[in-house]
Amino acid sequence: MCGITGYIGHKNAYPIIINGLKRLEYRGYDSAGIMTYDGTEMNLSKTKGKVSALEKIIENNPKRKEGTIGIGHTRWATHGVPNDVNSHPHASQSGELVIVHNGIIENYDTLRKELISRGYTFQSDTDTEVLVNLIEEVKKQENCKLGKAVQIALTQVTGAYAIAVFDKNKPNEIIVARLGSPIAIGVGKNNEEFFIASDASPFIEYTKNVVYLEDEEMAIIKLGRDIRVRKIMDDSSVDATIQELKLSLEQIEKGGYDHFMIKEIHEQPKAITDTYRGRMLADEGIIRMAGVDDNLQRFLNAERIIIVACGTSWHAGLVGEYLLEDMARIPVEVEYASEFRYRNPIITPKDIVIAISQSGETADTLAAIKLAKSKGAFVFGVCNVVGSSIARETHAGAYTHAGPEIGVASTKAFTTQITVLSLIALKLAKAKGTLSNSEFHGYLQKMQLIPSKVQKLLELDSKVKEIASIYKDAKNCLYLGRGFNFPV
Repeated sequence: MCGITGYIGHKNAYPIIINGLKRLEYRGYDSAGIMTYDGTEMNLSKTKGKVSALEKIIENNPKRKEGTIGIGHTRWATHGVPNDVNSHPHASQSGELVIVHNGIIENYDTLRKELISRGYTFQSDTDTEVLVNLIEEVKKQENCKLGKAVQIALTQVTGAYAIAVFDKNKPNEIIVARLGSPIAIGVGKNNEEFFIASDASPFIEYTKNVVYLEDEEMAIIKLGRDIRVRKIMDDSSVDATIQELKLSLEQIEKGGYDHFMIKEIHEQPKAITDTYRGRMLADEGIIRMAGVDDNLQRFLNAERIIIVACGTSWHAGLVGEYLLEDMARIPVEVEYASEFRYRNPIITPKDIVIAISQSGETADTLAAIKLAKSKGAFVFGVCNVVGSSIARETHAGAYTHAGPEIGVASTKAFTTQITVLSLIALKLAKAKGTLSNSEFHGYLQKMQLIPSKVQKLLELDSKVKEIASIYKDAKNCLYLGRGFNFPV
């Protein structure tokens, strides 16, 4: 996973891009780079290490800060070890095109060999350098504009990508495209400036208007004009839907904490409360979840529930398996989404698939959703980001209301996922009669107390630090758990 950002407009691009990279550093931090265009030439800076290392390099060469156009990248290496050469952005062989890329080009080796046979040489070990040269080759062979060259080139690519491409011969536009990796476009007033990023956090203080590209879409971003969105496969036009951001700047800042992870740990009581607020009325013995209520018979008639997820969300799913089977007495299987999509699983219209993802953009989970839908299964999404791809792809769902999670290690996203799964299990159990009224009311009362209990635990911060100091140098830890505690 990598983070990309970009700007085209009338402001100085450097501070916008560099601050955007800092906000995206949770997506990758083994190398970073930036390209700015000063009206005459492209200034490329990149290095192994964090964004702070990139800043130090650029401080020694102020000219690299000039220009009102630029793109940037923070990397988590997939092809090529972390070093200066493999860092993004990557330039084409002519030096006219520059690209940043989040994703994996699976057929890059075949494309690379073909390009070498046509006289191309490569400086890095990355799939991204192959892609930018493929775009350049198409542009030359087809004698076409950059947008068309990107569209044709991407039809020859197998894999996942979110890209931003700049051509110094057309310095009033940037081309972006996505398949399996997220991309957001911030729209400035009167189309006088545009912002590009893997998520909306880099431009939240500049605009509330955003366009999210869907899979297999590309956009031509040109100053002073509306964004033009097109389908990659057939070059057909798509209406660009501008959405209003609900995110605030305060939500993505540290708020006095030393780092985001500790902040997000301390946000858990509020996040859990926000997740069940309006859904769980403990005193009245009611759970309201529109996504479940509207499809209750589907859930009650399901022969099986399949939970698909990756990483931390998969662990939440494992806890959910215990909850659903124990309370609602429905058979549950939990699958790692990346394996689920490749092993030709048996799925029927009598199955319900619950897809869990913090970002709502997890590529393997999205692929699993599409597979399940193609087999006729009903798909229910659990995610944190309103308007995300998973929220749009699923038949119904529930948001976790955790707020932005910037820290790499998941905290409040996990606990709010467990909260949603608990509410679903309890609601289904009540509807099926597998819990008595007294048991159901008892669980609701106990759930209502969880935020205050978490808060009391967090107040033991000094004690936790003492324990951490004792065990911080331990080479191994053995965690024991049974029942609901076993998966974690």
